[in-house]
Amino acid sequence: MKTNQIWGNLAVKDLERTTKFYTTLGFKPNGNSEELSSFFFGDNNFVIHFFIKEQLEKFMPGIADLSKGNEIIFSLSAKTKEEVDNWAAEVRKAGGTIFLEPTNYEQGYTFGFSDPDGHKFNVLYWPGM
Repeated sequence: MKTNQIWGNLAVKDLERTTKFYTTLGFKPNGNSEELSSFFFGDNNFVIHFFIKEQLEKFMPGIADLSKGNEIIFSLSAKTKEEVDNWAAEVRKAGGTIFLEPTNYEQGYTFGFSDPDGHKFNVLYWPGM
């Protein structure tokens, strides 16, 4: 399987505090809303989205339990809904655990899985991305 992009999603308790922190450190903003602040990291402009806990929990149930420390989910982009479904089939064949079956999310389509060590990913088709 091939992916075009990868980025990180982290849950935060206080979005304003997080935005101020990374802005103060000089990270280049990648946009923000009431639910998230996004920044570029490193020379390759790796993107990390900092979601308010409730928004990330709505998007990926069970992923944003801050009482257990920081949880990260890496998002892999897909070009079509069919590609998302193909990823799900391949993950099952490879022995991964599907924790979110392929599903519509707002105007996109996604599914979530963890690798054998429990590291979490989601594959996301988002029109125009």
